[in-house]
Amino acid sequence: MNSAQVDAYLRRLGAEHPAGPTVDALRELHLRHLQTVPFENLSIHLGEEIVLEEKRLLDKVVGARRGGFCYELNGCFGALLAALGFEVTLLAARVYGDEGRLGIPYDHLALRVRTVDGGDWLADVGFGAHSHHPLAIGERGEQVDPGGTFRVVEAGADAAGVRGGHVVAEAADLDVVGGGKPQYRLEVRPRVLGDFVAGAWWHSTSPASHFTRSPVCSRVTEDGGRITLSGRSLTVTGADGTREVRELGTDEEVLGVYRERFGVELDRVPVGPEAREMRDAG
Repeated sequence: MNSAQVDAYLRRLGAEHPAGPTVDALRELHLRHLQTVPFENLSIHLGEEIVLEEKRLLDKVVGARRGGFCYELNGCFGALLAALGFEVTLLAARVYGDEGRLGIPYDHLALRVRTVDGGDWLADVGFGAHSHHPLAIGERGEQVDPGGTFRVVEAGADAAGVRGGHVVAEAADLDVVGGGKPQYRLEVRPRVLGDFVAGAWWHSTSPASHFTRSPVCSRVTEDGGRITLSGRSLTVTGADGTREVRELGTDEEVLGVYRERFGVELDRVPVGPEAREMRDAG
C-alpha cells in the first residue's frame, strides 16, 4: 500500500495519520473502522465477485466506499496497519455455531497486531457485533469493552478430542469468549491472505452459509450502539441495549437507508435467494 492509498484509507475512516504505531493509535483506528466501514455481505446478493487481493479490497472498501465481510475488512485493515508501521499477522479462526459446533477451517480472518509500546493485540473489525477496541491477546482475565465483556482463553479439546486443535511452538489455539459464550477458536500460526480463498468461496456460495441466506449491513454507531439492516428489517440498538425494529416497505426506502445510514450507494436492492428465485421465475 503506497502513501496515497494510506492517505485515502485514513480519509475514509475520518482519521489523522498517527504519529506512530502505538496502542492508542490502534484503538482509535479500530473504532473508527467499525463506525465508518460496515460489515456487509451485499456482494453475495448483488452477484459481485469477491477477490482476496489487496488492490481489489482497497478498490472496494476505499474507492467504492463499501464494506465487506471478515476476509475483506480484516484483510484491508491489516494492510493499512502494516503500512502504518504496525507488526501484523493474519490468523485463521473457526466460528462457534449452534450447539457449540465449530465451523469450517478458515471460517474467519482476524489480526494479531504488535505495537511499539508493548503488547500483542487481537484486532477484529470483521465479526459484526464484537469488541469495539482490540483485545489483549495475552490477557487471560476479563476485558471490559463498550461492546461487552470478553476473555481470550486457551482452548480445550475440540469435538474430536484434540486439545487446542492445532499446537504451534507449544502454543495452543485460543478461544475468544464474549458475553460468556465462545465466539471463535483462533489458531496462532501466521497465515497469508490467499489461505482464506476457499473459506471465502464457501461462505459466498454454500446454502449452509448464513451469508448466502439474507443480505445484511451493520456498523457501530457514534453513541456506541449498532445499526443493522437485515433484508428489509432495520434494527437500531442503543448503547444501553434498547432496540427499535421496523420493516422497510419500498426499494427506495431500502436504498435510502443504505445510502444515508451506511454511506453505501447502490443502484438496486440486494435480495436473498428466495426473492431471487421469485424474481427469476416471474
